[in-house]
Amino acid sequence: MHLRSTDSTNDRARQLAIAGAPPGTLVTSSFQTAGRGRQGRRWSAPAGQALLMSLVLHRTAPLLGLLAAVAVCDVAGEGAAIKWPNDIVLVRARALAKLGGILAEGRPQAGWTVLGVGLNVAVRLDELPVELGASAATLGHSPDAIEPTLQRLLAALERRLAEPASSMLEAWRLRDALYGREIAWSTGRGRAEGIDGAGRLIVALSGGGHTTLDAGEVHLQID
Repeated sequence: MHLRSTDSTNDRARQLAIAGAPPGTLVTSSFQTAGRGRQGRRWSAPAGQALLMSLVLHRTAPLLGLLAAVAVCDVAGEGAAIKWPNDIVLVRARALAKLGGILAEGRPQAGWTVLGVGLNVAVRLDELPVELGASAATLGHSPDAIEPTLQRLLAALERRLAEPASSMLEAWRLRDALYGREIAWSTGRGRAEGIDGAGRLIVALSGGGHTTLDAGEVHLQID
C-alpha cells in the first residue's frame, strides 16, 4: 500500500496488523504528518525525498531493531554507521549526522510486529528546518532512487532475517559509530565498548568498572 500522505506509516501498518493483515504487508508514503521515532521523537522529511516504510512481520525476531539497522546500512553504503541501538548515521569529524532511523512496535501476544524505517534518500538538507539540518545527513540521490532503494532494503531485510544472530551482531559491530567514544546517558557517562550477545551496550565507566545499557538514549560527548 502506497500513500501520498499519512500521519504515520507505523500507525497505518499497526491498524492493518490488528485487522489481520498477512505477513509482508507493506505501507509506504511520500510524506508523513506525524512521523515518529524512538522515545516519541518526531521524524520529519520533505515530501517525496525520503524512504518511509512500515512492514508487518508475523514473527518477532530477536534483536529486530539491530537487525534492521544492519540491513539499512547494507543499502546505504560503506559510509553508513549505527549509533546504538538503531540510528543510522554518517560520521562527520567527531559528530554524528542522522541519516535514518528505525522503530519496531508490536504485540508479541498477538504474534505480530511492525517494523518502521525512515531513510533520507533524496533529502535536500537546505529544505529542512534549521534545527534539523545541522544534525541530519542524506544519501544525496534523486527522488527516482527511492523505489529502487526500497526494493534493495526489503531484500536486505530478508537476507538478515535468515542468518544466525551471531552473524548479524558481528555485522552490527563493524558499523558501530560509538565504539571507543565517550558517551553520556541519564544516570552516568563512560566509554562505549561495543555490544554483547543480547544487543546491550557495554560501557566502561569513567570511575572504573563496566555496565551495560539495554534501553534509553545515549549522547556522544564532544569536549
